[in-house]
Amino acid sequence: MGSDIKPYTVAVPDEALAKLKSKLNAVDLPQRVDFENDWNYGAPAADVRRLATYWRDGFDWRAQEKKINQLPQFTTPIDVDGFGTLNIHFVHQKSAHAGSIPLLFCHGWPGSFLEVEKILPLLTENSNGVSFHVVAPSLPNYAFSDGATKKGFGPHQYAETLHKLMQKLGYNKYVTQGGDWGYMITRRLGADYPESCVASHVNMAFRGPPKFKETPLTWLQHALLPWSADEKKGLARSSWFREEGYGYNALQSTKPATLGFAFADSPVAVLAWIYEKLHDWTDGYPWTDDEVLTWVSIYVFSSAGPEASARIYYESKHAPESAAITTGYNGKVPLGVSQFPRDLVVIPRLWYHGLGPIAFEKQHKDGGHFAAFERPKELAEDLRTMFGRNGGAYSVTKTLAKL
Repeated sequence: MGSDIKPYTVAVPDEALAKLKSKLNAVDLPQRVDFENDWNYGAPAADVRRLATYWRDGFDWRAQEKKINQLPQFTTPIDVDGFGTLNIHFVHQKSAHAGSIPLLFCHGWPGSFLEVEKILPLLTENSNGVSFHVVAPSLPNYAFSDGATKKGFGPHQYAETLHKLMQKLGYNKYVTQGGDWGYMITRRLGADYPESCVASHVNMAFRGPPKFKETPLTWLQHALLPWSADEKKGLARSSWFREEGYGYNALQSTKPATLGFAFADSPVAVLAWIYEKLHDWTDGYPWTDDEVLTWVSIYVFSSAGPEASARIYYESKHAPESAAITTGYNGKVPLGVSQFPRDLVVIPRLWYHGLGPIAFEKQHKDGGHFAAFERPKELAEDLRTMFGRNGGAYSVTKTLAKL
């Protein structure tokens, strides 16, 4: 491993905590209306008022910081072609068991490296002969990783950063797990570095119907077979997201700088923006106020500022075609898909069969977008099944376990 890999402890300066409290003291809230608590209009005023008040008067960031620092965290500089050196923050938990499989866990928005918190001990322990060395980075522009200061930091650069991190840690070959941006970035890793990213598992997948030129047999099956009841429900959920839940994406992928002024200036704007998603994107997960405010605080205290997190949407939307995130067929990297019915995009199974050679698939009966946080046991079991002995990806992971 590189000698410039340094242990990291989260230690938000007292001045930053005082500044947050000052802003919360001076917050202006919207004019009251009789429908202010209707979720159809967005984050309810009563919830935001309660959370903002608790954030100011009762929330103990230092206690949450102490809990976060129980995770083994590090930072290291990564040189990204054309963008200079970025200091990357990551969790790295090695398993104590011989033959463990290196796994890159990639978060999305509005999550962070903390999405790995619950699943980490499940993956590093040996269960049915399967265990993992887990690396969970903060993406560039997120949490305690540096932000890119030049425009054009898109899909290739995110993949390059994470690939170079794995190489630096001594993992020349590895498997991946991701949802949200983690899905899209790990897909890019498989396309750009198939000799190293030897298999991928995702808990969100999206693309349209299969194409005859890519997968003629799957195309034919899709033309002949009816959708199941669960697939119809998945398409209805996807339609809801497209029609009623996609506004944030349109803004962040077109004018992130304008939105960034609200994020940089107002912690309550960040709170409302993220809290809405934590509610809408989960399957009735019982968020505690401490959990919500910890997730939001990581954005407010992030190294590059909360506004930086939105730029990935713009850069991905405006990337050249050659650098766009791949949703086409990748026959080199075995793919596993776990679907949770309250995710944002829940496509028919033959659609994701058009993404690559399917090594594992599971349709869960409940759960939403943040699978590792909402359903850690189920997701961990899926990974053990896919990558373990007799699993669909064992032909590639059996060699990793011997490295």
